[in-house]
Amino acid sequence: MPTVRWGLLGTALINRRLIPAMRAVARSTIVAVASRDQGRADAYAREWDIPHAVGGYAALLGRDDVDAVYIPLPNSLHVEWSLASIAAGKHVLCEKPLAMHPDDVSRLEEASVTRGVIVAEGFMYRHEPVNREVVALVRDGAIGAVRTIASGYTYAQSRAGDVRLDQALGGGALLDVGCYPVSYACLLSGRDPVQAAGIARFTTGGVDEEFTGIVRFPGDCTASVYAGFRAAYRTWLEVTGSEGWMRVPNPFKPGPVETIELERFGERRSIAIAGSPQLYVKQVEDFVAAVLDGAQPVVTLSESRRVATALAALHAAAAPEAMA
Repeated sequence: MPTVRWGLLGTALINRRLIPAMRAVARSTIVAVASRDQGRADAYAREWDIPHAVGGYAALLGRDDVDAVYIPLPNSLHVEWSLASIAAGKHVLCEKPLAMHPDDVSRLEEASVTRGVIVAEGFMYRHEPVNREVVALVRDGAIGAVRTIASGYTYAQSRAGDVRLDQALGGGALLDVGCYPVSYACLLSGRDPVQAAGIARFTTGGVDEEFTGIVRFPGDCTASVYAGFRAAYRTWLEVTGSEGWMRVPNPFKPGPVETIELERFGERRSIAIAGSPQLYVKQVEDFVAAVLDGAQPVVTLSESRRVATALAALHAAAAPEAMA
C-alpha cells in the first residue's frame, strides 16, 4: 500500500500532537526526525520510537526514504525551510502561519507547482466537524449575509525564553494565536481584505503580547479579532448576519461534542456536533489524500495567501511607528 513517509523538521513541542496523529492514519509512517544537534535528535528518536535521527535539517531533506516533511519551526523559518523542502522534492505540511507576507505564499506556490509537490498550512481546526458545519450553515444562508465576525484566542504565556516572545523568530500574539481568528474571518468572508486597523501592546523586546484588530472585506463584512498572551485560555467565534447570528464557544481546539448556537428571525436553536476522537488526525488524513490521491487540500494556498495578506496588513497597522 502506498504510504507517506514523514520526516520531522525539528523537535518542537507541537510534535507531541502530530506524532500520534501520523501514526493513527493508515497510509502514514514516521521515518526520521532532525535537529540541529545530533545528540538531541538521538534522544528524541529514542523517546518517540522514530527509526532515524538526523543531525541538521538539510541532511533530512537529502534522505531518499522521506516523502514529506512536517515543519514545526519558529515562524521566521517557515518560508526558508518550506522552500528548501520543496527544492528537495518533498511535500510540505507547515505549521501556521505558513508565511507572514502574501508574496512568500506566492513564491511557495510557484515552487511547489514547478516541483510537483503538495504544500499545506497546518490549521488543524479547519478539518474538524464543528467548523465544517459552521461553514456549511453560513454558505447555506442560515443567518443571511454575513455582516460581522468576532473571534479571538488567548492564553497566559508564562514560559521564559519562549520563541513566541522573540521578535527575530516571528514571535507575538498575532502570529501565534491571532492567525486563528484571522483565518476564520478570511474563510467566512471568502474575499481578500481591503482594509485593516490594529492596536497592540508591545513587550520591551518589541513583540506584541496583546493584539486587537479590525479587518474589512468587500461586501460590507467586517471582522474583529483579538489575540493575547495576558489572559486565561479562551477561544471564541461569533458571526452576525442580516437575518440572525451564530456562536461557537470553542472553535479552535474542539472537544468530543461542541454546540453551535444559532438564532434566525428570533428563533433560537442549538446544534450539537460530534468531534473527532483524536485531534490532528483529520489534518493528516487530508494531507495524505492530497499526496497519494491527488485530492485538493482543505487549506489551499489561495486561502493561505489571503490570511497572510490580512496578517501583514494588521501587523503594519499596529506597528509602533504606525501609531507615532
